[in-house]
Amino acid sequence: MLKKIPTIVGNVALWAGTLFFLWPIYWMLTGSFKQLKVALQIPPEWFPRQPTLENFRILAFDFPLFRWLYNSMFISVTATVLVIAVSSLAAYAFAKVPFKGSRPLFALMIASMSIPHTVLLIPLFQMMNKLGLNNTLWGVLLPLVGWPFGVFLLRQFMSTLPGALIEAAKIDGCGEWQTFFRIMLPLAKPGIAVLGIFTFVNSWNDYVWQVVMLKDKLTYTLPVGVKIARQVQEVDINYGVAMAGALCATLPVLLVFLLFQRFFTQGITFGALKG
Repeated sequence: MLKKIPTIVGNVALWAGTLFFLWPIYWMLTGSFKQLKVALQIPPEWFPRQPTLENFRILAFDFPLFRWLYNSMFISVTATVLVIAVSSLAAYAFAKVPFKGSRPLFALMIASMSIPHTVLLIPLFQMMNKLGLNNTLWGVLLPLVGWPFGVFLLRQFMSTLPGALIEAAKIDGCGEWQTFFRIMLPLAKPGIAVLGIFTFVNSWNDYVWQVVMLKDKLTYTLPVGVKIARQVQEVDINYGVAMAGALCATLPVLLVFLLFQRFFTQGITFGALKG
C-alpha cells in the first residue's frame, strides 16, 4: 500500500493541475452564453440557467466578425507558409550544405532569438511605414517571416537525418534542389508540422504588433476586434461579448493543434530539440 502512495499523489496532482488549466476555458465557454447582468452577478452563476446566443449575434451582426476572422486566418496561414518555406531552406543549408562562415552565422542567428520582441516594435514600425505597409495585413505578417526560432528548430531536426541519403541522391544525379524537395522535405514532415503549429499560434496571438500596425476597423484581426467589440459604452465592458469573442479566437488555434498533434509529439521527441 505504501508503494502506491506516490502514484496516488501524482495522479491527484495531475488531475488538480488539469482542472486548474481547464477552468478558464470552462468559464469562457459558459460565459459566452450568459447575458451581461448574469455574467457580472455575485455570487456567480456557475452554469448558465438561461443560455443565450445574443453575444454571438452582436459579434456577427453589429461588428465585422467574419472580416476579422478572415484577416486573422490570412495573416496566420500566409505567415505559416512563408516561415516554413524560408526556414526549411535556411535549415537545410545550415544542416547539410557546408559553407564558409556557417557556424558564426548560425550563432549570430541564435543570439538574435534573445532580443525582446518589444525592442523591435519601433524599428519594425518605421520600416513598414517607409514601405507603405502601415495599416495593412502584409505589414503585420511580413516581419513574422524572418523567424530565427523556425530556422533553429528545423536545423536541429534536419541534423538528425542521415547524410548518407544525400550522398546517395547525389550519386543518382540529383542536384541540391531535387535533394531538398525529394529527400529532405518528406523526411522533415514532423519538424515542419511542429513549426507550422508554433508559427500559426504565434502569428494568431501577436496582439501587440497587430495593435501597433492596424488602425482601420476593417483591417482588425479577431483578437484586436474583440477588444473593440466588448465595449458597451465608453467605460462599461460587455463580458458576455468578450467571452464569445475569446471563444471564437480560441477555436481555430485549438483545431490546428488537434489536427497536427501527432506530428507535434513526434517532432518534439525525435530531434527537434536535439543539439
